[in-house]
This record gives sequence, structure tokens and C-alpha cells, in this order.
Amino acid sequence: MSVQAWLILVLSITGVVVLAGGIATAALLSRSDDVVNELIEEIGPSRISAYQLQAALRDQETAVRGYQLAADRQFLAPYYDGQRLEQEAADDIRARLKSRPDLLADLDTIETAAAGWRQTYAEPVITSVDPGTPSLVNNVTVEEGKLAFDGIRALFDVQNTHFAEARESAGNDLNRVQTWRNFVLIGVLVVFVVTAVLLAMLVRGAVTRPLEALAAACRRITGGQFNERIPRQGPRDIRSIATDVEDMRQRIVEELEVSTTARARLAQQAEALDEQAVELRRSNAELEQFAYVASHDLQEPLRKVASFCQLLEKRYGDKLDERGVEYIAFAVDGAKRMQRLINDLLAFSRVGRLNATYTEVDLTSTLDAGLANLQAAMEETDAEIIRPSTPMPHVIGDPTLLALLWQNLIGNAMKFRRPDTPPRIVIDCEAGTGDRTGTWFLSVSDNGIGIEEEFADKVFVIFQRLHGRDAYTGTGIGLAVCRKIVEHHGGFIWIDTSYTGGTRFCFTLPTDPNPTHLDSASVALEGSTP
Repeated sequence: MSVQAWLILVLSITGVVVLAGGIATAALLSRSDDVVNELIEEIGPSRISAYQLQAALRDQETAVRGYQLAADRQFLAPYYDGQRLEQEAADDIRARLKSRPDLLADLDTIETAAAGWRQTYAEPVITSVDPGTPSLVNNVTVEEGKLAFDGIRALFDVQNTHFAEARESAGNDLNRVQTWRNFVLIGVLVVFVVTAVLLAMLVRGAVTRPLEALAAACRRITGGQFNERIPRQGPRDIRSIATDVEDMRQRIVEELEVSTTARARLAQQAEALDEQAVELRRSNAELEQFAYVASHDLQEPLRKVASFCQLLEKRYGDKLDERGVEYIAFAVDGAKRMQRLINDLLAFSRVGRLNATYTEVDLTSTLDAGLANLQAAMEETDAEIIRPSTPMPHVIGDPTLLALLWQNLIGNAMKFRRPDTPPRIVIDCEAGTGDRTGTWFLSVSDNGIGIEEEFADKVFVIFQRLHGRDAYTGTGIGLAVCRKIVEHHGGFIWIDTSYTGGTRFCFTLPTDPNPTHLDSASVALEGSTP
């Protein structure tokens, strides 16, 4: 059974016992009231009235004897008053003792005897006496009257005895009722005490001890003994709580094991990352060494190849046929392209690594610097540049790299223009919304030849070209540099494939002036440097 069921059972039994005790107490109190009322309202006053009735009859007997001796009518006054008082006392007794026929029978017997005494003795004596003329008293008649009244006196004793017995019986009933009432009240009190003791034992055994064991086990688990099992004891609901806590412990142990495994895995990964970081530093050092070699040692042979090929063409050009001159031109062009590739690769590797500065940059100023570098191309292509109508914001970054970003994007738009169509380049800037909240959203749109959607990601890969060298010059590194600059500043760059009027490059820059993200981006990009 649950604690609630035990409590309901104990309290129900207590309630039934208390209710029965209350009913018994009420019945005993009612009986006690009846007995008290019988004593006070019936037997006591009736007993007094019986004494008054007896006194009235004695007064009658005394008055008759006095009148018989003195022959004076004033002696008859107690006789007639006694009859009146006798009648009043008898009526009072009958009114109070309606439920006691045994006591009324004594009254009737006395009344009958008194009426016979008056009829056979008192009235004849009163009639025989001549008022005012005393005469000799007949002793025989007096003795007869005395004997008749002695019988009435005997009835008085019987009546008084019966009244005393009735009073004693009522008193015994009252004592018995009071005794039972006290027993019932004591029993109810004992039931209350036993109930309190049982409830205390129930709470101690069914609630307190199981909860103490549960709390102690929880404290041991909190102290680190996760394999400690929760004891399941006590009533059903306490066991249910212990079961839930045990299930929770098992779930925590499982999650802890998973967390420990994950932590060990993370430690291994961290160790691997540390090793990779060491390897990355070594790789960067080798890259620096490669950059130095590429800047000097690799370009020197290329210059010699180009120079000597040009000397061969100059000195022996008239002795070579057309195919030999073409081969020399191919060799010179290849050497020069190799030099350009090496220089572009070095420039790409230096983005965000060498001489990088973080300061508050006005994007309008960087745009002006980029356009100044493109002034000759703008005049040659008659390009139209539409700038934002409001000043562009300030960001934290490298002003040189941001100027190079504008220069590459706008230069790319002028380079890949439509034939016989002046390039029209629109620059927009607005605060980012939705997923781009917390950034500046910028775009460079042109009316050029456009880029197919399938090549939207490929153009940002280093040395990737969509056209032949004879159609457009360059090594295919410009957009890769743009991507690296934007990501170095904590943003993203992409091509808006929904734009059909040419090409639209979109990129974001963080509005947060804290350059911490720039440091982390720079570290991440160092690992991607070719």
C-alpha cells in the first residue's frame, strides 16, 4: 500500500471509532439528562408533594380530634384546609409522575384510604358533635378512628419507601450513565493517542526512513559514487520515487560514460590538433622558405631562359625558319607566364599573413583607393561606376586588403564586359537582415557576360579559368584573392545566381568592431595557404 492508502486507512478507522464514540457519548448524555430531569423535575418535587399530602392528612386527623374534644368549629379549619392541600398535592404528584404508575398506585391507595377514613370516621364524628356544647368523648370511637388513621400512616411509610427507592434507582442510573460516559470519553482519548502513535510510527517507518535512505544514497552519488544503487523500500509511492531516481541515476551514468568517452575523444582530437598545429607551423616555415626560393632562385633561371631565347631569336632569327621562330616565342611566353604565376602565387600566399594591420577602416576610402588604381582601365573602357547614395560604414580590418578587394571585383567587371557595351557597375551597401543580422551586406553588380550557375563556386578556386588565354588575360587568381580577403575579415562571398543582367558578387563584413574574429580567421586561413 502507498503512504496515502495507509493514512486513509488509519484515519478512516479513527474516524469510525470517534464517530461511534460521539454517538455513544451523545446517547449517554441524553440518558443522563433524562435521569437528571427525572430526579429534579419528577421524583424530587413529587416527594415534597407527598410530604405535603401526608401533612395535610395529619392536620385533618388532628382537627377532627380537637373538634371532638372542644366542640369548637374553629378547630375544623385545619380539616377543610387539609383537604384542599391534600387535593393540590395529589394533583401535583399525578402531573409529575405520569410515567411512574408504581408511585401513582401508592397515591391512589392513600387517597382511597383517606376517603374511607373521612367517610367512616371523620364525617360521622363531625356530624355527631354539637357545636358549642362539649360532651363526653367515646373512647371506643376515638380508638377506632386512631386505628383507621394508623393504617393511613402505614401507607405513608410505604409511599416514602417507594420514593426513596425511586430516588436511589435514578441516582444509580445517573452514576452508571456518567461512568459509561467517562469510559467512552477516555476511550476516544485513547483512540486519539493510539492514532497519533500509529501515525508517528507510520510516518517514521513508511516515509521518514525510506526517504532518509533515499537521501543518503543521493548524497553518496553526489559525492562521486555513481555506481551506488538507489534502495527501493517503503510504501509503493516511495518505491516509485526511488525507481524514478534510480532510472535518473542510470541515465546520468550512461550520459557520463558518453561524456567521458567524448572527452577522451576530444582530448585525442586536441592532441592531434596540437600535432597538426606543429605540422602547420613547420609547413608555414617551409612555405616562407619556398616563397623566398620562388622569389629569387626559381625566377632567376626563368629570366635566363627568357633572355637567352630572346638572344637566340635576335642573333639567329634570320637563320631559323618560321617554325623555329614560333618555338622560341613559345618558350619566351612560357617563361614569362611562369614568372607571373609565381608572383601571383606569392601575392596570394601573403594575403592576411604579412604586414597585416587591424584598424578602423572607412569602406568609402578603400573604394576610392581601389578606383584610383583602376583609373586607366575606367577611361579605356568608358566604365560607369554607380556608388551608394549614402556614405558606407566603418569596419575593423586591413585597409590595403579591402582596397585590393574592391580593385579586383571592379576590375573583373570591366575585364569581362560585353563587346561594344560600356561596363555599368553598381555598388550597394546595406545592413544585413535575417540570417545576415550583425553584418554589412555589400554587392558589386555589372552588365557583363555573366557566369553560369554551375561555375558559381569554381571561379573562387585559385588558377581556375573559364576562358582561354587568348580571350582574356590573367592567371585566374583574382577571385581567389577576393575570397581569401573576405574570409580573412570574418565574412563570406558568393555569386548571386538569381541576377540575370550580368554578374553580381555579394559579400558580408561583420559590424562587430571586436577584431577577435579576424585573428581566428587569420589563423584558420594560414592552414589553407598553398
